[in-house]
Amino acid sequence: MPRMILDESRIDPAIREKISTNHRDIVEEVEKAIERADIVVVGMAQNPFCKRARKALDRKGLPYEYLEYGSYLSAWRRRNALKMWTGWPTFPMVFVKGILIGGAEDLEGLIESGRIEEMLESGRKAAAQEDAQGG
Repeated sequence: MPRMILDESRIDPAIREKISTNHRDIVEEVEKAIERADIVVVGMAQNPFCKRARKALDRKGLPYEYLEYGSYLSAWRRRNALKMWTGWPTFPMVFVKGILIGGAEDLEGLIESGRIEEMLESGRKAAAQEDAQGG
């Protein structure tokens, strides 16, 4: 089921640009990280769930890129732009091969089930096929 988002036709043209450019830099930074790293954890300082996700990856020996945006008392507007972009309500936001898989608990579930290795391997195969085809 697609997530609900206010249709552009219901937004006054006078504010559309403001909405589309609101903290676009942080979204673009996360997009670039997702393109270059197999696993990206987007978090914030002092959040125990962000630490929990990173520790789970460290225990498994999986490399990841960590992006940190403020703490409970700072940068909340920038983090809110990420929440609006992804639709995910909390931090961390964990991406595997460009796919948002959820937060710390979701990541732990992927690790325990072995599905994270499947996601990483299928991503490697797709990249190898693309390279072989000259893409």
